[in-house]
Amino acid sequence: MRSRSNSGVKLDNYARIIQKSILKFQDPVTGLFSASKHAPHAWVRDNLYSLQAVWGLALAYRKHADLDEDKSKSYELEQSVVKCMRSLLQCMMRQVEKLELFKTSLSPNDCLHAKYNRKTCGTVVGDQEWGHLQLDATGLYVLMLAQMTASGFEIIYTLDEVDFVQNLVFYISCAFRTPDYGIWERGDKTNHGVPELNASSVGMCKAALEAIDEINLFGAGGGPQSVIHVTPDEKALCQAILQSLLPRESNSKEVDAGLLSVIGYPAFAVNDDQMVKLTREEIVDKLQGRYGCARFLRDGYKTALEDSSRLHYELAELKVFENIECEWPLFWSYLFLDGIFNNNKQQVIEYREAMGELLVLVDGVRCVPELYAVPADKVELEKATPKSQDRVPLGKLPHLWGHSLYLLGQLLWDGFLAPGEIDPLNRRFATAPKPDVVVQVAIVAEEKSFQGMLKEKLGIHVETMDEADPIMVQPARVLTTVYSMLGKNKKLKLTGRPKNQIGVLGTSKLYIINGKTFAFTPNFLDQRDFYMSLDTDMLIDTMLTELQYLSTYWNMPGRPIITVPIHSGMLAENGENFKPNLIATLRKVQTGYLYGVRVHLGSLKSFLSTSCKTRLTFLETEAPRRFYRLGSQTDVKSSLRSSDRSQSLYLSPEEHQRHIWEAKLIGKQRQRRISTDLTSALLSCALTILCQLAVDFNTFCCIHCLPPVLKQLVKRLMSLVVTFNQMSSNSLSLSEHQRFTYIFISFQALPHSMKICSRNPNTKGNLYQLNANVLVHRLHESMFLWEQADILNYLYMHKGPDWDTEIDGEPGVTVVDLIEELYDKAGQQGNWMVVRQMTGLLQKRVSGLSQSITDLLIRQKQVTVGLPQEPKEFTITRPMPADELHNVIAESFGDDTDMAVLTQEIIMYLAMFIRASPALFTDLLRLRVGLIIQVMASELARHLACSGEEASTHLMNLSPFEMKQLILNVLSGKEFGVIKSGEMYFANPSLPLAFIFLLLHAYSTKCGRFFCTHLQSKQAYYMQRKDLSGLISPPAWTQTQHSFDTQDVTSTPTSVRSVPGLSSPSTYMQFTGHKRGQWTRRRRIDGALNRVPHNFYTKIWRLLEKCYGLVIGEHHIPGYVTKEMTPGEIKFALLVENVLNHIPQPEYRQLVVEVLVVLALLAETPRVRFLSDNINVDRVLVKASDMFYQDEMSDGAPDDILQKDPNTLVCNEFYDCAPSGPHGTMTYMSKAVATSFSEYFPEYVGDCSIS
Repeated sequence: MRSRSNSGVKLDNYARIIQKSILKFQDPVTGLFSASKHAPHAWVRDNLYSLQAVWGLALAYRKHADLDEDKSKSYELEQSVVKCMRSLLQCMMRQVEKLELFKTSLSPNDCLHAKYNRKTCGTVVGDQEWGHLQLDATGLYVLMLAQMTASGFEIIYTLDEVDFVQNLVFYISCAFRTPDYGIWERGDKTNHGVPELNASSVGMCKAALEAIDEINLFGAGGGPQSVIHVTPDEKALCQAILQSLLPRESNSKEVDAGLLSVIGYPAFAVNDDQMVKLTREEIVDKLQGRYGCARFLRDGYKTALEDSSRLHYELAELKVFENIECEWPLFWSYLFLDGIFNNNKQQVIEYREAMGELLVLVDGVRCVPELYAVPADKVELEKATPKSQDRVPLGKLPHLWGHSLYLLGQLLWDGFLAPGEIDPLNRRFATAPKPDVVVQVAIVAEEKSFQGMLKEKLGIHVETMDEADPIMVQPARVLTTVYSMLGKNKKLKLTGRPKNQIGVLGTSKLYIINGKTFAFTPNFLDQRDFYMSLDTDMLIDTMLTELQYLSTYWNMPGRPIITVPIHSGMLAENGENFKPNLIATLRKVQTGYLYGVRVHLGSLKSFLSTSCKTRLTFLETEAPRRFYRLGSQTDVKSSLRSSDRSQSLYLSPEEHQRHIWEAKLIGKQRQRRISTDLTSALLSCALTILCQLAVDFNTFCCIHCLPPVLKQLVKRLMSLVVTFNQMSSNSLSLSEHQRFTYIFISFQALPHSMKICSRNPNTKGNLYQLNANVLVHRLHESMFLWEQADILNYLYMHKGPDWDTEIDGEPGVTVVDLIEELYDKAGQQGNWMVVRQMTGLLQKRVSGLSQSITDLLIRQKQVTVGLPQEPKEFTITRPMPADELHNVIAESFGDDTDMAVLTQEIIMYLAMFIRASPALFTDLLRLRVGLIIQVMASELARHLACSGEEASTHLMNLSPFEMKQLILNVLSGKEFGVIKSGEMYFANPSLPLAFIFLLLHAYSTKCGRFFCTHLQSKQAYYMQRKDLSGLISPPAWTQTQHSFDTQDVTSTPTSVRSVPGLSSPSTYMQFTGHKRGQWTRRRRIDGALNRVPHNFYTKIWRLLEKCYGLVIGEHHIPGYVTKEMTPGEIKFALLVENVLNHIPQPEYRQLVVEVLVVLALLAETPRVRFLSDNINVDRVLVKASDMFYQDEMSDGAPDDILQKDPNTLVCNEFYDCAPSGPHGTMTYMSKAVATSFSEYFPEYVGDCSIS
């Protein structure tokens, strides 16, 4: 008989320990573990952690087996692991219908249960009777399934089970936007059943998605059908959100020891080494004690003061648990393992020895207890001196979770296992540095002519789509359809992957499907998606953002490739060249760097060997017939440009009318090219722009509708046309001559009956008095987009979208068909107002809107839609499915579809900004989209010196790129001021033609209509940009120009409504000193954005500790909330924010914030111990305003300057004072606070000022 080796003996000892302390709790029938022998419930999470030591010991026996007996023990332990894993799988598969529902609803009532019956694998608690939605538990199962399969365990037996696991992947892939009950099964720490977005759940699911990707669940003997697929964008979204949450766990938990499982074993989910260290330090500093770590601050579980008869805590109860939270040795097990994986010997020894002192002897085995608690008779002593009292073990003994991890660490420490054996997928290297990413850019020309233009203009040789063979180009939505086949199973009634769009990471790979290689264009280039893709400038800007995103989140083998198609929509207006921004961008790509991202320009063929490739094996055996036809370029061409419908169907475009005029005037003369001089070229360009302006302003026939600036320009230009027509005909080409003649006649000779203006409500009323057939005829004959839009809007509202117009005698042409046509045509011509109108009627939805909301929410930014106040304004506090989100936006605006469309657009831009420039949102907690729209329109009204209604029209007509830039200006706190000259001199006959051209060009770019070009000494408008910070106001009455008041603008019954709350501001500026209305404007913007100073909410928390509460308007913030919430909780900040948001005037809200900042100084004053009353903030503010009023009156300010707001009783001039300085708001607020609370200060106050 062979003798046992020393390692064999030690392993046998571990086997004895594990058998007596862990395996004895395993059910012999199901293989599930319960907390004790007779407990009926089996938690998914606890079972998986209980298996860690068993799995580790099985691997150790496999590695060190020197006898058949050892091999049999290894097999026995393996089967114990497999049995438990398969039973958990069976428990979840019995709830397959819930999994299918959850993929679309994300409802806690539709989720998989987190605990089951130990003996039957059935459910034990009703769907609504417990917080079952615990995504970290499901994520942990998928993670351990991947690791155990990679270590050689065979857990999955059939393809039906493979399909179920694939759907489990879909189930956890939404973790980045799904609030759940978290690792402690309670959600919000008050245990009221409110789910939260938890970093521990997001991190565990991220790790699971990364681990299971490309794993063959049948192991080495599996085929293509048993491979699991994960789209890379879902992993990247989890990573981005996890990074933004850490080191915080959730809104109510500013730190949580459960995050140790995310930054270390088993998840290793964090890629940033500095964030790992920061999170670990936060946990150790705030939660570690003498017996382990508390779960989170003010955790009352199992403490002597907890009332175990209640399932929840009272609102002010959590304060009593401060400093007596139970300490869990479990977390030292994590830190023990963490030291081993990080090769930190000192940390390993420290926590191993500390754990050894905490073990409790049970049945001859030293076990890890669940927790250590302060005895009831020592609670007050512990509160007085934290960490001073001895604690006693309570709870489960052994605690299988902590005990199993401790034993796993011992196996690693004793050398029976290497870290790589329990981490065969190498997740422990997540923080290892990655090489720089080079993004490959492949340009594909839609047509041969574009190929030649790129070669001629830029020297770039590109392929056409037909020449890219063997690589076939398809739009991203085709890839979405392909992936929708993944995980389908008729027997289990699983529908496969939800049709969520594939992001840029997914389209940046090459795919092999049925032996063919495919490249997919990104979603943002698909013009069937949303009108933002119709704007070339916006496409370029989005592409730059996506390149940076690729560079940041790419972690796959090979280089990413982004396929950029060149199509007709990217041509300039003359059709002979590409748009300047596109050319400039392509030139930068040629240099190898684009806005800090390394790029490589080339052809698809040249990138075939260096790109990342993925074989979609699930389509290789059973694929729908349509997928075998993949490769046709027709689909991609139609998706990368607007529909061709607008070129030939039922609405008469301007080009068609133009040809009619030209035919009547010129006849059938042959066109010929004749040399032109500089003057004719300038005139040609100016007239082309003028023609576009006429379309934009809807004034082919009503010159009086033009802005004053353009009236004079048009008159001057028309006189030049007449003069120029008398010159030699050799100066122009015949086609140019025809175009000039057409423009001239269109202004001079249109029938009087057609001289109408689209924005005249009386005209529209007359239009709507016509019957439907007459309107359809007029629709067909009209050459104006605005008129076509108004008619279609009327027909849609009164006849319905499916009404057959029989336009031009063609049956079957419905209203919605014509709206689609007008949408396409308006997009081609850049008439964004009409585009937005038609988008609203078509109820188009921007793809990715739900994700954009999630991007904002997970960065602790709530979003409101609608116009203030409630109930019209709806606050979005949780991620929503796309359908629910669109319904909320639609209900917030009612019949105003234009505003609903604009809201979608702005949410997308805000999400882009918060991903790229999170500093713009510092100290912003809630983004009120309705107020942001009002501020944007008021900025336009101010800069264009127009009414609110006109500003609303200008706002709706901005291109998507211009809209995005305007939002950026508002967020960044920069001011664009427009200054008028004294006298217009455009009618001057000596005005150079080049100057006219420059002015017209500025107006033709829309954005340039108010951000005008510098025009040297002849300029009439110019742009001045200056920072708003650091200005100190002189006495208010010394300003000579009155600030404007906010006035509601009455909406007109037009299809595009004006935004309420706009005024007609003066554009007067004093160039030395303080600009009139500047601080009112700044407070209005900051109030609309809900901007507050740094650490504002923490200071308010400390103020509430010293008073009974704060009264703001009709709302009260009680002081006892400090007993429930900690200073750093997002939940507390949102409570204060909710009260401030009830203030209707943004500028008044900002004054309230300033008063609160001054009041917060009371909390820092040692003399003030407690204010035995509520603080009325409004009263302090009014007192400060009255002091200001008295000082200004004594300085001789006229009465009309110092009028008071009747609603707030605050002097209007007080809104326009700078915060600092002798006449600043903070000075008077400080005096008002000192006066109001004089009993807490010395008897003398004197003059005080804030410097």
